[in-house]
Amino acid sequence: MPAVPDRASWLLSRILALRRPILVFYAVLVPFAALRAARIRSEGGIDRLVRADDPDYLATRAFQQIFPDKPSVLIVFESADPFAPPNLERVGAAVGELRKVPHISAFSVLDVLRRARPGATPDELRRLATGTGFFSRQGLVGPGFLTVVADLDVHSGAERDATLAAIDAALETAQAGPVRHVGAPYVESWIEKQSGAASAHYFPFFGALVVAATLLLYRSLRTLLAFLLSLASAVALAVAAGGWLGFAFSIISVLVPLTVLVTTLATLVYLHSRFVDRPAGLELGAHQLAALRNKLLPVTASMAAAVLGFASLSVSALRPIREMGIWTALGLLISWIVAFTLFPALQLALRTPTRSAERSGERWQRLIPALLSFARRRRHVLVGAALAVCAAGAVALFGIPGRLAPMSVGVDTVFYLDPTLPVRSDILWFRENVADLNVAHVWIHLPGPTATSPETLRSLDDLQHRIESLPAVIEAIGPTTFLRLRRYFAGQGEDIPRDPAQFARATADLEQLLLTEPSLRGYVDVNGLRDVNLTVLFRHGDAAGYSALAAAIAREGASLSGAQVRLVGQSLLATKVGASLVPTLAESFAITAALIFVVFLFVFRSASARLLAMIPSLFAILATFLGMRLLGVSLNVATILIATTVLGTTETDQVHFFHHLHERDEAPLGDALAHALRVSGGAIVFATAINAAGFLALSFSSFPPLRQFGLITGAAFALALVADFTALPAGLWLTRRGRSLYS
Repeated sequence: MPAVPDRASWLLSRILALRRPILVFYAVLVPFAALRAARIRSEGGIDRLVRADDPDYLATRAFQQIFPDKPSVLIVFESADPFAPPNLERVGAAVGELRKVPHISAFSVLDVLRRARPGATPDELRRLATGTGFFSRQGLVGPGFLTVVADLDVHSGAERDATLAAIDAALETAQAGPVRHVGAPYVESWIEKQSGAASAHYFPFFGALVVAATLLLYRSLRTLLAFLLSLASAVALAVAAGGWLGFAFSIISVLVPLTVLVTTLATLVYLHSRFVDRPAGLELGAHQLAALRNKLLPVTASMAAAVLGFASLSVSALRPIREMGIWTALGLLISWIVAFTLFPALQLALRTPTRSAERSGERWQRLIPALLSFARRRRHVLVGAALAVCAAGAVALFGIPGRLAPMSVGVDTVFYLDPTLPVRSDILWFRENVADLNVAHVWIHLPGPTATSPETLRSLDDLQHRIESLPAVIEAIGPTTFLRLRRYFAGQGEDIPRDPAQFARATADLEQLLLTEPSLRGYVDVNGLRDVNLTVLFRHGDAAGYSALAAAIAREGASLSGAQVRLVGQSLLATKVGASLVPTLAESFAITAALIFVVFLFVFRSASARLLAMIPSLFAILATFLGMRLLGVSLNVATILIATTVLGTTETDQVHFFHHLHERDEAPLGDALAHALRVSGGAIVFATAINAAGFLALSFSSFPPLRQFGLITGAAFALALVADFTALPAGLWLTRRGRSLYS
């Protein structure tokens, strides 16, 4: 080994000298990491996107400790005459079979009606069910259907999935015929399965990509084996690191292994492209050390930028996005270690072949002058067009206050389902034909144990009436709702008398009912009689609608003297997810750009050069958002990550370009550009193609957000590549012209 001139070269030489222990270390560690990675759980609930320290998340969980909120599914039985005897028998048989299933309590409006009027005829049941709007407003009965509600007492995803399968089996046993399935458990089950299976969908494609790219570039099976072993080790260790930190696969964290795969492959291409071009007569060990030393700075700088970029997602209020950012940053750091330890050891152990540097460099000789000439002649047009597209993309994304709304945000999990799924069409049918029910809970904590006193019940009933009068509210259900129904079935009307004495008589036995009616205990806490739940069904479940409802309920709740009134529930958490997406994008994008600028300013010194270097990435990102806006594609929990992913990944190309440009910083700009393109141009093309193709693998996913992310990100990489060879040199020609880069 030749003498080493600096500390970095000394460290790299020691790594090469210790290649055998390094290979043994990875051979022992990676299998354990793979086993840990395979045991990471999946989560599919949209509410789980909220950080665990969020005040509304904590309040909702505290509320659910008092009033357990069991997940429910609705099974809709369609019929031209829902109360015809054959249909009633069909529904009754289904409910009977469902009640045999563990972890399920099933009921329908027929149970309520028959309990109130034993022996009622079908016509009497019809009159009772349709004589009040209470049942129809909740979707329990309608002109062409009856609904069975199945509450699930489950505590894990596996238990939920087994119970859903048992529901299908029970309906088949009852010969219920075609029914519609509606409910969050079906949505969450499918999303969790897709989250867990996403890697299996794109790994075969990515494996084929690695094989094709490696054989095309290097035509060596030994090189292919070095790539595959390094990639497998990096991904296994990166994914296992998240498992050791307690992270779970969620809607978007399945992007972690793909991001690590794509970034690591691009890094290996940069390293091996330098290694494979071996000057004639240079000893292999000296050449490998020189190649690693030459690429140490750009690879480290670009990886540091990517790590910081993804780490910036930790500012998000959404837990999986925050975890995904930290997880990916840690995974990229691990991949950097693998690239400079395991991969060089494999190069030597497998004796990956090299070739003549002169012969390799000839590939770009004819194209480079044409590219540089075009960029110089059209520099004003190229830079102006890139900046104009950036400005239009920023407007498309963030809007113009008072004139153009920001890009829309979609968090409705129904549209995260594959359009071909029956459950998706069932849910959309229910929304169109029954109601688009959004559920919120008004948690009322009383100053004393007075929940069943006539005075408190009178105040609660008044509050319930005022909430029901709000334009967006469909129904408000509280403890006095059951008293209203009792009066209705007794033929006394739905309203409780307003006279204080009569009201007191009508509510006198509520405390006794709490002991005998389990459903009523979902609205009054029997342990302390200080907590009350009003369940509100409402329309307009977006952020604006929820905000208006919360403000109105806060105003109305102020009438309860001494009581604490708070809006809680899963709908609130889902709304917070949507409200947090654009701030997450803006904050993480700004932090990523600032950190990348600082890192590369520290490395390459020139602020103007660094601003120019960011043109391709900014152009690609903002052009992508402009295209999304024009095509009507909304932001979601996956596409919100496009900016950080593209910026953190495409900056690698500019780092390598500027690193080799810096090698000729005293030469005329034309010579420096030619040298940079000659050394790094081919690697930039192949690395970008690998990035684009790798993320395009997600286009095969049946999960719409991931499919959109893959397609849009692939297009962004293609745009960045175009800008790398047009707008970037044009910007340098425009600002530097014939001078040296740093003159």
